[in-house]
Amino acid sequence: MNNKWLLATSLVLILAVVGLSGCSQGSAALGALPSELKLSLNNQQEGIWVSGDGKVSAVPDIAILRLGIEAQEVSVADAQAQATEAMNAVMAALTDNGLAEKDIQTQYFNIQRVTRWDENKGQEVLIGYRVTNMIIAKIRDMEKVGAIIDAAVSAGGDLTRIDSISFSIEDPSAYQTEARQKAMADAAAKAKQMAELAGVTLGKPTYITENAYIPSPVYRQDFFEKAAGAPAMETPISPGELEVSSTVQITYAILN
Repeated sequence: MNNKWLLATSLVLILAVVGLSGCSQGSAALGALPSELKLSLNNQQEGIWVSGDGKVSAVPDIAILRLGIEAQEVSVADAQAQATEAMNAVMAALTDNGLAEKDIQTQYFNIQRVTRWDENKGQEVLIGYRVTNMIIAKIRDMEKVGAIIDAAVSAGGDLTRIDSISFSIEDPSAYQTEARQKAMADAAAKAKQMAELAGVTLGKPTYITENAYIPSPVYRQDFFEKAAGAPAMETPISPGELEVSSTVQITYAILN
């Protein structure tokens, strides 16, 4: 009996020693990871990190007009008939002033019940129907924007609604290129100065990334109130300027 307990105890001790040995080896392997991670991080932070900015002002070459027709009558048929007639007149005015059909797009169409609260009945009472038809017109001739707006307002009469006008650039690629060149030159100048101040030799870029900003259309909400006939003078329109910008992040190597 004693021999059996002695043999079992010996086996337990042997397994314990082997287990401790394996744990120590595993701990050593895991202990090596932080130093490797630290080395990797240090490599990523080597060099001179700079950012450069470039901006270019551009005159918009497209005006985007959001306009439409709103008619209200007792019946749906009458409201829709009025809206259709007025919209056809507006569309004809736009095409007569040089707009291509591809540059005119229906954006919103709605038929809505119009009610009022009746105090005597204590409930809402139907008084008619409102038909709204909105389109987006892309105007490429910037010199005719005011005249085109006036023609559309005159054609639609009192039913005309102009929601907003915006300005954009059809092809901003040339401005992007110029802004990017300025951003790269700005970053290079900063890196050169930093290298001189630090007393080191500047190497080639090892990392470059860019964030470009292309302006979206700038809307002027409620630029026009509800139109009522043609204005006495041509509507003045000033597109102003848009800004195309580029920001680059560059890492330069240090040679010594």
